[in-house]
Amino acid sequence: MTRGARALLLGPYVLLLGVFFVAPLLLMLAISFSHQSYGQLEWSFTPQHYVHFFTDAYYLGVLGDTLWLGLLTTAASLLLGYPLAYHLALTRSRWKPLLIVFILSPLLVGIVIRCYGWMILLADRGLINESLVRAGWLAQPLPLMYNKFGVTVALVHVFLPFMVLSLTGVLKRIEPQLLEASQTLGASPRRAFFEVTLPLSLPGILAGSLLVFSLAISSFVVPILVGGFKVHVLPMVVYDQVLSVFDWPFGAANAFVLLVISVALIAVYIKVTERALRGIV
Repeated sequence: MTRGARALLLGPYVLLLGVFFVAPLLLMLAISFSHQSYGQLEWSFTPQHYVHFFTDAYYLGVLGDTLWLGLLTTAASLLLGYPLAYHLALTRSRWKPLLIVFILSPLLVGIVIRCYGWMILLADRGLINESLVRAGWLAQPLPLMYNKFGVTVALVHVFLPFMVLSLTGVLKRIEPQLLEASQTLGASPRRAFFEVTLPLSLPGILAGSLLVFSLAISSFVVPILVGGFKVHVLPMVVYDQVLSVFDWPFGAANAFVLLVISVALIAVYIKVTERALRGIV
């Protein structure tokens, strides 16, 4: 294939990428360094919005809460998702398709509906609290909603399928002969898992963790509905600054901070994966 043909084939893709991805990002970056006066943008370079963000205790606290929720969601998704993915990769049961549908079923329902489902379960007079109180196990309802616990539970339910899918693909590619060889050499099933299966599944762990963490820190609907505006995360700050306060430059700066964190995580993932694969191969 000639260079001209390649350029012709890549042209539409490059055009779409430039118009709908690169150009908006550059515009957002330019707005974040601009100044707003009397509701009008003034295109003068100023880093004051980033200085404001990183010197204000409130916004640093929101950033910390956002990252902490992302870490909790990622850790819980990994702990729950790895056994499920391991079972899916190895099982030949006739119930396997049903299990796959069960795991992927949250993706078939809108995120707002899922959040309302968790609100029905976690509310003070929801299904869980009412059942425990009527059974005599609780004197008063537990605070399960409008806090970080409720938001984390809902986020795990929303993003767990992404973790399972990332892990299953990697675990299915591990050759069974490797485990058989390790056991032939005297390794117990537990040791074979920790010294063979777990290292070989590291790319899937990293990919799933990166995907879930990036989605969790950028989640907007779940913190609003399940957190009830009592759990503040960075996407909510961006929304308030752009659509409530109408401070576009500061909102763009907040959004760009979130974007830089996601890009940095992708870079770390690529680097760690290369080293891990180099060590394995």
